Amino acid sequence: MLVAVPKESAPGERRVALVPDTVRVLARAGFEIAVEAGAGTAAGYDDAAYEAAGARLEADAAQLAAKSDCTLRVQAPSEREIASLRRGSLLIGFLRPLDQPALATQLAAAGVTSFAVELVPRTTRAQAMDALSSQASLAGYRAVLLAAVELGKIFPMMTTAAGTIAAARVLVIGAGVAGLQAIATARRLGAQVEAYDTRPAVKEQVESLGARFIELALDTRDAEGAGGYARAQSDEFLARQRELLGERVRAADAVITTALVPGARAPLLIDASVVSGMRRGSVIVDLAAANGGNCGLTRPDEVVAAGGVTVLGPTNLASQAAHDASRVYARNLAALLQHLVKDGAVKLDLEDEITRGALLTYEGRVANEAVRAKLGA
Repeated sequence: MLVAVPKESAPGERRVALVPDTVRVLARAGFEIAVEAGAGTAAGYDDAAYEAAGARLEADAAQLAAKSDCTLRVQAPSEREIASLRRGSLLIGFLRPLDQPALATQLAAAGVTSFAVELVPRTTRAQAMDALSSQASLAGYRAVLLAAVELGKIFPMMTTAAGTIAAARVLVIGAGVAGLQAIATARRLGAQVEAYDTRPAVKEQVESLGARFIELALDTRDAEGAGGYARAQSDEFLARQRELLGERVRAADAVITTALVPGARAPLLIDASVVSGMRRGSVIVDLAAANGGNCGLTRPDEVVAAGGVTVLGPTNLASQAAHDASRVYARNLAALLQHLVKDGAVKLDLEDEITRGALLTYEGRVANEAVRAKLGA
């Protein structure tokens, strides 16, 4: 089976779908790997390393896609790139199935069997394939570093000859994978950290990292949905949540927001009136910017200054750690690919929860029920 690794075309994307180490693993498993020249350069992996690992280099991405049995990507392909894919071939990558469902229609029309890594179920069996978690963890780490650079205060308490400097106060909203990594990173930097999540079940995880868990007077019995994700809440719930959470936001020096609901707009947790009450020099890093933002002032990939408060809306922080982000992502893809391909042939067991869960398009149709519902089909 010929597996293609093209250079990513999305603006600002530095990651690559396979690294030389995983090329070596897949080559030993019987896969033939072809990498577009320069595909790994931005992530710190040069062409010579791919060749040494057993891959061959290709200069023309369109020709490579047209003859490949499987294409591995980080970001979703463009319309032009979809048109170059061979009918009946496999495509695996971040395909944003619930955010941009129209892409699934295009892939189905092109006759491509596609797997969206966002749809991989969060089960013990699928842990090695969970690219959403591996990339979210790096985003949470980078978010704290970004906040630390922007904040005019230092994170740790420091005792000097001129007196003691108090530790910065950091609030993390959302204790999923990104939020927990943000908590851990802020604690390692010496900040005082508190965290909030609508799911009471994460309290123990937050406290195990040395942070204080905030509990609000809200009914959160139905806050957790399928797969451990947060469930969308009513407008009344969100309004009361913003009111109660506002006091903690105003007290913080840096706020990291990570709250997302699959397939829906990110919940609005911080409105402009709360931001206006924060101390000058405070920072908000909104990791939900690509899905509408948790802060009402967030603009995707922009820096917003509001009354002395800086609001950052990065949409692809994992790409800023491209070397290691590519390494763990490549392991996720290698595990998923080997799950789908046996003895050199694609063998899709649609009764298997991993295969069925991650499958987006198959035999000319959109196969995922949630995506079909989004499309109104």
